[in-house]
Amino acid sequence: MVSDNVNLKPVVAGLLLGILMAAMDNTIVATAMGTIVADLGGFDKFVWVTSAYMVTVMAGMPIFGKLSDMYGRKRFYIFGLLVFLAGSALCGIAQNMVQLSIYRAIQGIGGGALMPIAFTIVFDIFPPEKRGKMTGLLGAVFGTSSVLGPLLGAYITDMISWHWVFYINVPIGLVSFALIWRYYKESPQHTAQKIDWTGAITLVLAVISLMFALELGGKKYSWDSVQILSLFAGFALFFIVFIFAERKAEEPIISFWMFKRRLFAVSQILAFLYGATFVILAVFIPIFVQAVYGGTAKNAGLILMPMMLGSVVGSGIGGGFQTKTSFRNLMVISIVSYFAGMFMLSSMTPDTSRLALTLFMILVGFGVGFSFSLLPTASIHNLDPRYRGSANSTNSFLRSLGMTLGVTIFGAIQNNAFTNELKDAFAGMQGGGAPNMNLGDPQQLFQSGQRSQIPAAILDKIVTAMSDSITLIFTLALIPIVLSAVAIFFMGKERVETGAKDPS
Repeated sequence: MVSDNVNLKPVVAGLLLGILMAAMDNTIVATAMGTIVADLGGFDKFVWVTSAYMVTVMAGMPIFGKLSDMYGRKRFYIFGLLVFLAGSALCGIAQNMVQLSIYRAIQGIGGGALMPIAFTIVFDIFPPEKRGKMTGLLGAVFGTSSVLGPLLGAYITDMISWHWVFYINVPIGLVSFALIWRYYKESPQHTAQKIDWTGAITLVLAVISLMFALELGGKKYSWDSVQILSLFAGFALFFIVFIFAERKAEEPIISFWMFKRRLFAVSQILAFLYGATFVILAVFIPIFVQAVYGGTAKNAGLILMPMMLGSVVGSGIGGGFQTKTSFRNLMVISIVSYFAGMFMLSSMTPDTSRLALTLFMILVGFGVGFSFSLLPTASIHNLDPRYRGSANSTNSFLRSLGMTLGVTIFGAIQNNAFTNELKDAFAGMQGGGAPNMNLGDPQQLFQSGQRSQIPAAILDKIVTAMSDSITLIFTLALIPIVLSAVAIFFMGKERVETGAKDPS
């Protein structure tokens, strides 16, 4: 699928910029959301800004992955890039929350093409012995984005304007566009195939129903409301129709026969489970630092740096050693480090030192980092090039789905645990009841000005409740990590064989 005349360095640089831009977009916007709401209003609609992006990204991943298999990577990567940049520019000039949500959906359509296709292009242009290092590099950028996004978002919002949280994508994206357009020479020969419109439409509708149910449940509507139950029912209905459609389609969006390959199936399970647990680290460690230690929002972002560095090292090692040992052996190292780091995080208290937290994050980041480079490689291992886009996008889709479910489920557990412990703590206090403040929002509650005004006895109870609720979800996260360990056992002894004939 790729011409022999490919200048690899600028192509890789263009792909790295595209992945960085798309992967960090949600986190960079989340940091600026308070300022955006204050400027545009529409507090009751701000959840749509995040959900609109996530819905279109997830719905687009498997569709664009399949289309890239059918008609070529370059055209759909460029398409995704241009749509993402158009959406970014529109977001920057949004006049209200409804407009911003619509423009974020446009961004998400582009983002759904960028990430999975970028990884697939790397597999197309590099021989097996070099893919590990390259996927390690791309995986490191993906991991870095989860930390860089909040830091960059906070800095841009404070120093310039929230509009530039979106505008910054334009110069980055234009450089990526120029590099890919100029240097990536793809073979014009592709096999025309029939597009699975039924599968594409039902998949999009299923994802939209599920995402909106998760985003609105427990926030705008109660979980047992007619609206949320209807969305879950819609998801179930469209997903069932999707499965039936895929089983009969000539060229399905998601090829279920791939799941008969043991390594592929296990890689998808691991992507889902790792995604569900990694996301809570990026969300709740900064809250722990801010709410329990009393740090500022910017310090809470900086505290994630050790985890980012650990993930970069883990991704690099996982990629570099793919040709030397099996996927299973490398993932064993990953899961041992991941479990140990999460177990230590689950044992934290308000008295845990910053140094100890730093070491815990390095350990857990190192374990997660392996998955960024290993799981995409394992997903397409020994697959014909015309199935690589679909396989890689399926892996990206399930990781994103795991992250969405993880942050929703664990977030609800943490919030309930925090609220219940506070009720119990304040029930026995003289005067009865909690102080008159928003206890459900630690980022407001623990601003330096408010924190100093809280009586010491009350502050101690709030800090303890927050610490206990966060360590509870870290403890519960050990369950999917143990399930990951079981899954890794079934990966077999397959490895990247540099001496074997590559399907490309």
